[in-house]
This record gives sequence, C-alpha cells and structure tokens, in this order.
Amino acid sequence: MATDTTSPVPPAGLRESKKQETRQLISDHATRLFIAQGFEQTTIAEIAVAARVAKKTVTNYFARKEDLALDHQDAFIASLAHTVAERRDGESALAALRRAFADAATAADPVAGFSGPAFARMVAASPTLSACLRGLHDQREHALAHALAAAVGAPPEDITVRTAAALLGTVHRILFQRIQDLTLADRPNDEIAETVAAEAARAFDMLEPALGHYAIA
Repeated sequence: MATDTTSPVPPAGLRESKKQETRQLISDHATRLFIAQGFEQTTIAEIAVAARVAKKTVTNYFARKEDLALDHQDAFIASLAHTVAERRDGESALAALRRAFADAATAADPVAGFSGPAFARMVAASPTLSACLRGLHDQREHALAHALAAAVGAPPEDITVRTAAALLGTVHRILFQRIQDLTLADRPNDEIAETVAAEAARAFDMLEPALGHYAIA
C-alpha cells in the first residue's frame, strides 16, 4: 500500500513565524560581521555562509546590503509622522513630538539613535551607511510633511507645511546625531538620555513661538 511521503504544508502563521526567524538570523549574523570587519569589507556571500543559508536567501529577505545593517528603516521613516497622526486631543504636532522624543530617550530607543558604541562606530566608519542614514532622515521629513498636511488640511507642497516639517525634522536630525556622538564617546545610555533630554527641551523651546499652536488635534 502506497503512503504519502510529502511533508504537510505548515499553517500560514507558522510559515510567517519561520520567515521572521530566518530574517532575524540573517540580520544578526550580518550585524556581527559588519561590526567585526566593517560594512564595506563584508560580502553578502560571507553573511550567507555565517547564517547557513543560500546567498539568494539573503537577497530575497534584504534587497540591499544597507538594509542588513539599518534594519529599523521603516520604523524610523514613519516615526515622526506616526506621532503626529496619533497626537492627543488638544495637542499640537510640536507637543506630541516633544513628548515622544522624551519617551524614546528614557527608553533608550534604537530608532531614536541609541545603537550602542560598536554599532555607532560601524556606521560612522562607513561612507555608504552614513549616506544611507542621511537619506533616511530626508524620507522621515517627507513622511512628516504628509502627516502635517493631513493634520491641517493642506497639500504637502504648501510652504507652511514644508517649513514646519523641515524645522521639526532638523531638530530630530540634530538630536539623533547628538545621541550618536555621545555614544561614540562611550557615554552610558542613562547619561546620554539625561543630556539629550535637557538639550531637546531647549531645542523644542526655540520652535514653540512658531509652532506651539500649529496642527492642534
């Protein structure tokens, strides 16, 4: 009597979980190699060998080598826009972003820049990753402009919307770099958080006269 020797197809939830595990495994091995060898010096083939997967599997999960290193890109790009979209009743865009940054600093959130010294050094030493990070800041500001436009009922190209997004985006860009600089100086996260919290308050205070009543929910 013949028997079916084919393996059963795993449920969709299990397949998705397995895919996430594989993605994380590849990312973890890539990060380890990037830190040890440098981003430019590490190849996709080496990452595949370390993760014990095919080279094609790596590129299926990560379209670009940069994506292996900066794997919080989507969360980073959407972070400011999401905060504005979810601001509380009576809260301005500036107040919501000020509050969210304070929370992120307290939590030492990697999306805010708390990456650890080894990772920060790896990014700073790589012209490719430094350029990619600048592009991500630009994309985050662009997403913020769209969120502000929706909040005030104006087109994204409106000069007030674009100016507000540029001002708010620049403050966050500066604070991100400040966190990175302090991280590269081997300051502990709690000290970094305390320092940038005070500096962020001063930076946001400078925007208060112009944006304190802008895009109130």
